[in-house]
Amino acid sequence: MNSSDESRLVERARAGDVAAFEALISQYEKRVYGLAYRLTGNHEDASDMAQEAFVRAYTSLAEFRGDSSFSTWLHRIVYNACRDELRRRQRQRVSSLDEPMDKDDGELARQWADPADGPEQALERRELQRLVREAVLDLDEDHRDILILRDFQDLTYEQIRDVLGVSLGTVKSRLNRARAALKEALRSRLADRELFAPAAVYRARRRRGGEL
Repeated sequence: MNSSDESRLVERARAGDVAAFEALISQYEKRVYGLAYRLTGNHEDASDMAQEAFVRAYTSLAEFRGDSSFSTWLHRIVYNACRDELRRRQRQRVSSLDEPMDKDDGELARQWADPADGPEQALERRELQRLVREAVLDLDEDHRDILILRDFQDLTYEQIRDVLGVSLGTVKSRLNRARAALKEALRSRLADRELFAPAAVYRARRRRGGEL
């Protein structure tokens, strides 16, 4: 959908055309769900927050003035809905870290996906994915959120600025600090545990000719 088509849909939706709003939902539902999932950490909460975000968007359409793109405006609504809920729960996140990230948009697993992976490589890849998910979710709120918006949702610096309501300089400096914090968190995890323990077991059994 090009920007002019989207603008027409937005104008129709603002005029009360439900079908136009449904078309917008269809365009963005995967990205909305993907962002909600990254922020909440589990599918049930992500589904609830995505629905809440679309309700907020529909009831707030009259306030959309086009100062930013509709996409950026919608991301800001999703982000705020998730933050409101997480704060209401007093920052006690309910995370399903072992659950695979199976959404099409911004899928973390795609960063290491390799159809040629054998059993050893698949085990190692899954373990690394799990450690990255844990590390991201354990970062402080500002660092976690900006990493999700930039590195997983692929928002531009300008879009992140509009979503978070901070300056462009703050976006860049916070992102640098967040990446450094993630690097340190991963280094700590790798030092505290044997990263590829499942694969090591697999290799040892293969060498012994044992069964898995």
